[in-house]
Order: sequence, then structure tokens, then C-alpha cells
Amino acid sequence: MISRILGLFRLYASRHATMQKSGFPLLDNLGKRVGHIDRITIREGRLWVEGWTLSDRVGLANSVQTVECAPNLTRDDVETQFADVRGKTPGFMLDMPLSLDHTVFWSDVGDIRYMQALPQVASRELKTMRRKQFVPFLRDTIRVFPAGVRWLLHRDPQSAARIKSALKLNTVPRSRQLNDLIFAEDVAVKDRLPGELLRTGITIVIPVYNAFDLLPEVLARVVSHTDLPWRLILIEDSSSDPQVRPWLRAWRAGLSSNVAARVTVLENDTNLGFIGSVNKAFAAALPFGNHVVLLNSDAFVPARWASRLIRPFLEHDNVATVTPMSNDAEIFNVPVICKRAHLFAGEADAIDEVAARFFPGADLADAPTGVGFCMAINIKFLRKLPELDAGFGRGYGEEVDWCQRARHLGGRHLGHGGLFVEHRGGSSFGSADKLRLVRDNSKIVSLRYPRYDAEVQEFIRQDPLNTARLALALAWAGKRQKGAVPVYLAHDMGGGAEHYLQDRLKTDLKTGASAVILRVGGLSRWQIELHSAEGITRGGTDSTDFVRRLLGLLPARRIIYSCAVGDRDAVSMPEVLISLARGPDDRIEVLVHDYLIFSPSYTLLESDGIYRGVPTSHNSDPAHTVIRDDGTIVTLNDWRKAWGTLLEAASLITVFSENSRNLVCLAYPDVAAKLTVTPHRLLHDVPPITPRKTKDGVPVIGVLGNIGYQKGITVLRDLSQELVKNRRARLVVLGNTEPAYPLAASAHIHGDYRVQDIPALVARYGITRWLIPSIWPETFSYTTHEALATGLPVFGFDLGAQGDAIRAAAAVSGRGGVIPLVESGADPDEVLDMLLNEEVQELCVS
Repeated sequence: MISRILGLFRLYASRHATMQKSGFPLLDNLGKRVGHIDRITIREGRLWVEGWTLSDRVGLANSVQTVECAPNLTRDDVETQFADVRGKTPGFMLDMPLSLDHTVFWSDVGDIRYMQALPQVASRELKTMRRKQFVPFLRDTIRVFPAGVRWLLHRDPQSAARIKSALKLNTVPRSRQLNDLIFAEDVAVKDRLPGELLRTGITIVIPVYNAFDLLPEVLARVVSHTDLPWRLILIEDSSSDPQVRPWLRAWRAGLSSNVAARVTVLENDTNLGFIGSVNKAFAAALPFGNHVVLLNSDAFVPARWASRLIRPFLEHDNVATVTPMSNDAEIFNVPVICKRAHLFAGEADAIDEVAARFFPGADLADAPTGVGFCMAINIKFLRKLPELDAGFGRGYGEEVDWCQRARHLGGRHLGHGGLFVEHRGGSSFGSADKLRLVRDNSKIVSLRYPRYDAEVQEFIRQDPLNTARLALALAWAGKRQKGAVPVYLAHDMGGGAEHYLQDRLKTDLKTGASAVILRVGGLSRWQIELHSAEGITRGGTDSTDFVRRLLGLLPARRIIYSCAVGDRDAVSMPEVLISLARGPDDRIEVLVHDYLIFSPSYTLLESDGIYRGVPTSHNSDPAHTVIRDDGTIVTLNDWRKAWGTLLEAASLITVFSENSRNLVCLAYPDVAAKLTVTPHRLLHDVPPITPRKTKDGVPVIGVLGNIGYQKGITVLRDLSQELVKNRRARLVVLGNTEPAYPLAASAHIHGDYRVQDIPALVARYGITRWLIPSIWPETFSYTTHEALATGLPVFGFDLGAQGDAIRAAAAVSGRGGVIPLVESGADPDEVLDMLLNEEVQELCVS
């Protein structure tokens, strides 16, 4: 037990331990500053170097590896200080596997390469860094102790998910729970506006500076879409475009008399800037006694917008401001928080049609501030704070300041997920000096309200508007996408299936606007993720009906089953997926990454851990039987019937090796015609490596990947213990190992790695051959093909796609080969004999 806990701590520390080293300026040979290294960080077994430079190329180098890149990150802080970098991307971030060797940073400035040694990392510092994680590890372990006991007793997926979440070992980020009340049906509440609301008047304030091409539609929407009694105050701020002022006069003159009477046009003799203009308009608005809406001249309101925006003032106490969702409103952005998105014609109204269906109240969230592009202001608070602070100059940050002052008076600021207003940012009152204004005014806000920045970051981290944001993002995706939106059913365990999925997503996003991943295996049964060029928006739920409701926002869906391992009720998955593909243009595709479609034992290992081929539907081994939460026993025959319906409904079934094709045909002979064999491609090239003897002549056996039970951890455990006795070789694992099966202390576990790191890690550890210890018939095995690509001898057991690949490579090269795997298990002596025979050793060169 102690060794298991220590193994779990090692994994915990490798994921969470960090160390910072001081940065330094980058100087040329004349002492002129040409950049700066801001941060040097050690985390997750890697060295990270961040900074900026005026050079064309930068890199890191040590005795076994070099990494380099062209600076490609925007640095507004640098651009405002150095004229040489304006319009460029001077920022960089480099990383490489951590090494105790000397590492240098280099940069090319013209024809000269400047090199500077980075602070060296001592082994004692790394030990101290890891030890600091012991107290947090104990705290998190105690917190999750009940789930650990349940997992030991029952091996249930939900307990495993709780443990991973508590220890922060999730491969995929998890999100907060979605609020399924957002689509609640209560016609009396949703569709009948309170009489008091219908009688509530508003005063709309629009400061105008240029933006001539947008004004006609902006004003037409205000007049036609405002569903409450309204007044409009326009402040023309001495625009540099001579068309603007005459057009505004003519526009008002062309209105009907009863409408024109509600419109006031104020004309500034000189340009006052945004704050001066708004304060002038506030002074004009206050006598009317109405709530005020501050609206930018590049904001396009949708139908029935005003009643939705104002309603929270009547139904909630002490609300100072309400801000709708938008494509350009920072923390209120759709599809991704704080990521501006360009909208095509018709998209904003399509998004708002969904927002208008949300249940009132379930679409609101407290926020640290409002955003002034379209911000409703409670007249009660405007009377107390009648002006924006002129100390913010021409603008930016002034609404944040006003909102913080309102908070001090007890006011709340709400984000409104039930309204979407398009904002074509940058057109309002000029944007040439935006970077400077943002920088300077942000400093003022930070000085006045020291907690504000942290509150914004906490809002972003928690995202209390994520339900509305995700629903509106799905509406956006459905409108934007040409054709069906891909919807993948996937797990959250990482590995080859996840690597393939991420690669396929890249292709999807190149050809379409977005793709959805529906994940299982977390604290919530479902996590819905919308992936787009703007980023990822995600949320979790236990409600299958809510999943159907959200995905129903997509007009057409291509349902792609990738992997449901870890789902708490996998036998029901086929029915769910089929129900998501009810539309006339919907299609289902099945990817065979494992054998969950055959059996609850997705590796086909039986209860004694042995693979005995494809089980028949009447196999009664406990590994092929599952008990549902309601106590129902699902036999293998029941399982096959359930998953057979999905295969029958699928238009395409993709397998990744001939071996998998043969196994699928054994289990489901009727679907043979739908099968397509499409082997994976390596996601990164792995160059051939010349095998070399180690300095002491002792061979080094390398193992690639994260090794759990089915991947052969017991084989490695027994092998490592045997090597302690005979010292015939050393064992190095490039990856992590299952803590429940600790290896002998002499075995080295490197931890996380990247494929592109393999050559450098082979050189560092002196690896001379590879072992693929997997004891189940893999459907492809990325690690096998990565190992084969190095050209070093590769050995593995004679089963699955990995065995076929190793056998084929050995037949061509004469190196490596398959090892028989008998029911009694792998004998470590026999495995060593195969790995260390003289023929293999002769392949190594000095």
C-alpha cells in the first residue's frame, strides 16, 4: 500500500510541481536591449522559457536537443514601448524536456547569433520542488478518501473520476455544471410580460463619432425593435466624417412626428470624446426619470430586446446594470469568453432567437462589471452617480470605474444570457489610440480597485454564464456551419484515441466552423465541448434530455462514436447516439479505437487478466457482464444486441488495422460491408536513430507511453524486479505508470513526453531497444509505430495490431520480433532472453 501511495504521489508531483527562475534582459554586443526573458519555468518535466525579442529567430539548446521558433506572439505591452516592434509579433514561448545539462538560449539578430546560458537546475532543487507537493497531496488525498475506498471495492468509473478531479489529474479540463433550467417551460412566466414592465420607459443614449456606414441600420433597429416606451438621445461628437451630422439631422427630420418627438440630437461644437459626450447625454436623460441604456453606435439590437434587458431591474434587488451577451463584449462574449468573434449577416439574429427562448432568471449571473457597448443602467444608481469619471480621458475603463463605484453603493451587475446584441467593435468614437488608452486606464482601475483584476479572472475561471454561452455558441455553430456539424462521443482518458481525435478536429476546423465533443467519464456523465477557431466552450450535465436539447440547436449533425470507455452506463450509449441522429441529414459513424462495442471489458481481457480471443455472446466470464445502477444484470448477449443496433444504424465503421477488421467481423459478421480499414498516421515524424552502446555496455530497454494494467504494467513490474537481481539491462519508461503496480526502484520513469522529444530522450537515457508490453489486442498502437520509426529493435507480444506491426517490421529489418504470450503470463526471464539476444546487440555500433 505504501508503494502505491508513493507512486500516486510521484504522479501528482510530476503534474503539479513548478519552479521559477529569474529572467534577464537580452542585449546585443553594444549593450542595446533587443529583448527580455520574462519567465523561466520548470513544470511537468519540461523547461519553459517565455519572453520577447527583436530577433527573427530564437531557440534553446543543450547537449542532446535543440528547439527553435520565430517569435509569433502579440505583446501589446512591448509594442507600446518600442517603436521597432509595432505591427510585429515579438513574443515567444519555447519548451523542451528538462535536462540537468547546461542549456543556452540563442537569438539571431541579423547575421549575428547571440547566446546566453540559462540558470542551471540542480537535482536538489527538483527534489525540493517535489517535496513541497507532499502537503497539498495529503490534503487532496484525505478529501477524496471515501471515493478511493469505493473504487477499491467496486472499481466504479464515477469514483475514479472523483479521484482524478480531486487530485487534478484530469487529462481533459472539466467545466462547471450546466443549468438545465435555462430551457424550462413555463409559458405564463416566459411569454406574458408583467404589466409594470410594459409601462417601464427607457432612455437610450448613443454617442456618435463617425461610423457613418453603420448608423442607418443601428438606428433603424432601435426604432423598430424597441418593445418598451422609449426616448433616444444621440450625441454627435464633432465627427471627422462630414457626412455624419447632416445625415443625423435628415434622419430625424424624416421620422414621423410622434417618433421624432422622442429623439433628441445633441451636437458638440468640439470633440469631447466618449466620456464627455456620455456625461452630457446623462444630464439630458436624468430629468426623464427612466432607466438608461448606454448603446454604442456599432451595436445592433435584435427584436424585443428592451424588455429582456430591463426586466431584471423589476425582478431583482439592487441591480445597477445589465449587460447582454455579444460577439465583442469581453466576459460576455460568444462563442468563447473574452474572445472577439466576427459575425456574418444573419448570425446575430439567429443566435438571439435562441437567447429569447431562455427561461427568465435562469439566464442571469452576477458579474464584476458591466460592459458599456450595450449596458442598461438603473436610474436609481444613475441619480447617485450621474457621471463617468473624466479622469479616464477619451475612454476605456470608465464603465468599469462607474460599476465599481456602484458596487460600493450596494449595486449588482448582471450578465444577461437571454439577450444577444451584435457589436462591431472599433467603430465607436475612433480606435487609433486604443492600445495606449487601454494600458493607461487599466493602470488607473488596478490602482483604485486592487481586487478587480482577480475578480475578473475568477469570473472567467468559474464562468457562471457558461450555460447560456454554450447554448448560444451552439446556435452560432449551427448557423455558421455549411452542412452537418461533427459531434464526437469520446472519453476523457487521453491516449491514442484522444490524439487521433485532436488531429481530426484540426481538419474539421479547417473545413468547417466548429465541431462538438460529447465526453463521458467525468464527474458529470456528459461534458459538451464546442470547438471552434475562437477556442473551446464547455459545460457538464447529468441530464441526457438536456444534452439532446442543446445538440438539437444544430440543424444537422454527424454523430461520430469514438470511445465511451469510462461511461457510467455504456450499455445505454447506442440508444442515446441514435436519438441524436434523428434528422433527415444526420449520419452516424463508428470509430473502433477499442472493443467496448464487443464487451464491457473493452480490452477483451477476462477476469483473470488473460486475452482468449473474441468472446462468444454466451460467454459468462464476470469481465463480460455488468450490473447497472438499478441492479439490472447485463449479459454479454444483451450488450451485443445493444451495440449491434448502433452498428446497424451507422453508415460507416472505421477500423485502424486489418487485425481489428478481422475481430469485428468475428463479433458482428453482418456489418462487414460497412468496414473501412484506415490506419492512423503518426501525428509527428520520428526520425531514424542510430543505435549505440551505452558507456558501460549495459543495454537499456525503453518503453513508450502511459502504462496501466492492459498496457502491461505487471509485465514491467516483474521485469524490473528481475533486473534488480541479474542487472542484465536497465529499464526506462518514457511516460507514466499505474501507481497500483510500482516498479523496482532501479527502473526510471521519465513522466510525460512528446513524440518530438523521443530522439533526445533516447540519447539522454541511452535506449538501445524498445518493449511494447501491452497484453491486449490493440486496434492500432501509436507507441508501437513511434518505436518502429526510430529504427531501434522493437519487441512486443504476439497479439493485436501491435503484434502484426512488429512482426512485419522484423521480417524486413531482421530487428526485434514478437514474443509468445501464454495463459500463464509473461515470464520475465524469457522476455529478457528475447530482448537481449546476441543478434540484437550486434546491431549496436560504438
